[in-house]
Amino acid sequence: MAKIAVIAGDGIGQEVIPEGIRLLSALDGAHGLGLVFEELDLGAERYLRDGTTLPPETMERFRTEFDAIFLGALGDRRVPSNVHAKDILLGCRFQLDLFINLRPIQLLDARRCPLKGKEPADIDMIVFRENTEGLYTGVGGQFKRGTPEEVAIEAELNTRLGVERIIRAAFDYAERHGRSSVCMADKSNAMRHGHDLWQRVFRVVAEEHPSIEAFHLFVDVLAMEMVRAPERFDVIVTNNLFGDIVTDLGAQLQGGIGLAASGNLHPGRVSLFEPVHGSAPDIAGQGIANPLATHLSAGMMLTHLGHPQLEAEIQGAVQRCLQLDQVTRELGGELATSAVTDAVLGHLGLS
Repeated sequence: MAKIAVIAGDGIGQEVIPEGIRLLSALDGAHGLGLVFEELDLGAERYLRDGTTLPPETMERFRTEFDAIFLGALGDRRVPSNVHAKDILLGCRFQLDLFINLRPIQLLDARRCPLKGKEPADIDMIVFRENTEGLYTGVGGQFKRGTPEEVAIEAELNTRLGVERIIRAAFDYAERHGRSSVCMADKSNAMRHGHDLWQRVFRVVAEEHPSIEAFHLFVDVLAMEMVRAPERFDVIVTNNLFGDIVTDLGAQLQGGIGLAASGNLHPGRVSLFEPVHGSAPDIAGQGIANPLATHLSAGMMLTHLGHPQLEAEIQGAVQRCLQLDQVTRELGGELATSAVTDAVLGHLGLS
């Protein structure tokens, strides 16, 4: 049995996460996976109702009772501080020590790529983004706030433990999955203290994996090269901020943010899976949200739960939907959210 905590979130998260559960439930029925879902009342509505973001007892339940967390988009205009989103998503990442943010960037349909002449074989990389350190830790402060002399400091945190384990995870993945290279991206020419640590650790770990080509690019060069020659890349490893940026660039290369899946992982522990698009309040409630990133994220969760063959099957079904234009409006199709899931289920032989 695998117990999954479900947080639908806000906006279109309320529409796409139930579609992901519908897909997972169908696979469970067909394959006897023993999936058990528990929907948690968390998100903007709960925060507006009673001020709750993420109770400590819920975090403890994540650690002790659940195998995975399935999370929808967070963000609501009625909560301008976005405090609930920060507490839920970043709270899970930091408190559960989900140090790997895993973002596949894979072109499934050449027509969806904005780059001229690129085929699926040219865009097939995966990004390991360090998920618990860097500039997203909140270390820093403000002095003389609101005055002409205001000073704001945001400090980047890099530890040997954090840097080494994400780099090792990237090399281990490359070896296990037959990937030929690992690229590490930093800005060590300008950020000489923290990113010197990344440079030194990368060299040490690379020497332990002589069969894997290891190379370094400054992050601005990485961004340029992802556009110019995405076929250069198999596995990319980088820090929290840079990973956040280059994976959204990668999402556009594969056809848009509506196809971008992700996992927040700590191997062997409860981990969190989410589509990375936003809550999209402008289209929420209209039945036109794209569920494909949610389905691909569900596939990643199944791999985490020990069923990698089902992730491959889901990816194949999503690819068929893209090739046959069985997609929502923003991808040029005409299907509603639920109809796209129907099509995915059909390609899986589960309709």
